[in-house]
Amino acid sequence: MTHPAEIVPRLRSDAPRVLVAGDLILDRWLRGGVRRLSREAPVPVVEAAEQTDCPGGAANTAVNLVALGARVRLVGEIGDDADGRTLRGLLDDAGVDTSGVIVDGTRPTASKTRIVGDDQILVRIDRARPAGTLGEHLPEALAPEADETLVICDYGGGLFDDAVVAALARRPRAMRIVVDAHDVARWAPLRPDLVTPNARETEALLGRTLPDGAARADAVADVAGEVLAAAGAAAAIVTLDRDGTILLERTPEGDASAGHRTRARPAPENQATGAGDTFAAAATVALAVGASAAAAADFAQRAADVVVSRPDTAVCTLADLDAGAGALPAPGTLDHDALRAVVERERRRGRTVVFTNGCFDLLHLGHTAHLRQAKELGDVLVVALNDDASVRRLKGLGRPVNPLEDRARVLESLESVDYVTVFREDSPAALLADLRPDIYAKGGDYTPEMLEETAVVRGYGGEVRILDFIPAHSTTEMVTRIAQGAALG
Repeated sequence: MTHPAEIVPRLRSDAPRVLVAGDLILDRWLRGGVRRLSREAPVPVVEAAEQTDCPGGAANTAVNLVALGARVRLVGEIGDDADGRTLRGLLDDAGVDTSGVIVDGTRPTASKTRIVGDDQILVRIDRARPAGTLGEHLPEALAPEADETLVICDYGGGLFDDAVVAALARRPRAMRIVVDAHDVARWAPLRPDLVTPNARETEALLGRTLPDGAARADAVADVAGEVLAAAGAAAAIVTLDRDGTILLERTPEGDASAGHRTRARPAPENQATGAGDTFAAAATVALAVGASAAAAADFAQRAADVVVSRPDTAVCTLADLDAGAGALPAPGTLDHDALRAVVERERRRGRTVVFTNGCFDLLHLGHTAHLRQAKELGDVLVVALNDDASVRRLKGLGRPVNPLEDRARVLESLESVDYVTVFREDSPAALLADLRPDIYAKGGDYTPEMLEETAVVRGYGGEVRILDFIPAHSTTEMVTRIAQGAALG
């Protein structure tokens, strides 16, 4: 199975079995408005109006697995307290088998409480749970049942010690193993099928820092063999926040390879809570029904993109990934209303929408390179085309050389372009504010600071990307050369 679209029906029919073991956390969100500062200290007063409790940590992974069609057993510890009872109830309501969850009244339930004032997280209060008595019984508790996949969620909460890891490593291999851990290296003796470290965890694995921004993916690709060796894993999907992910895996010959990328939908950091749990859950179920590692990465990215569009610690369901599965309009030139519906549909599918714009009068190498690079940034490329009047205002009399309809038909014929729309203003800022694409791409002869659209895109949480500069290729220069040639002739 190589395409994410094939995974949802397989999950509905197969309902894979998954065993999750890890640190169980209650995520609590207290939200309210901020209208004044406290007289006791220069701090905002949050008038709490709403409380939301969600499964966190391994519990969040478990509920995401169930929502994605898996049958899930959960092993972990909670306290005999109100938070523990709340968390247990949330798990039971979600359909997680909690028979392996131990209640230990000598220690509190781990929790993370976020105080949110006017949609801004002001403080997070963590209550840790010291290691209990479950650890020594974990190897027995994690005895596999038929066709189960084991997911280890080790966030440093003390549930797993080195003796547990060693005992699990000595046991005959009888299941697929996925590891989502802060310290991935300690799980190398299990020879996991997949690990899902983020950038910071990858740095810990390598013992050195990675570059910032988009260059991180290339840096990770360059050390694919080192990452896999340190993790002891057959494959790793390194998650890079706004820059998506990169897949590292062993070839049949045993070499390490890298290259498959996913692109993330930009979102504010306060909406990314739990996205890593969702990603690990989605990758796990995809592998469990026979998907390739690349298809599993694409499927997991779609699921993570769903939850970062929602508040609190969110869950992605199969219905979310099925949403809008009906036919989209055929590629072509759309009016703004039709395009808005397309973008919303693609967003519900978890796909990354890239937007670029221009006159595209006489199509040349600079244009085609620009469009190809823009499409590589995401899944769907929308091109906004200046109408004839705005081209004349921007370029002067005699332009455009080709009328709007011809320019649109040429763009529609390009493989890199999915949808074309037309705008009348000199700037697409208003259209960007309406459509809210994930990425706004412009040619390398600009910087973000030169663009009035940058403030609009960054204002709604999108990303501005500057493409490579292709020198000596411009429509104006082509028109000048043609005119000079005609004069000489």
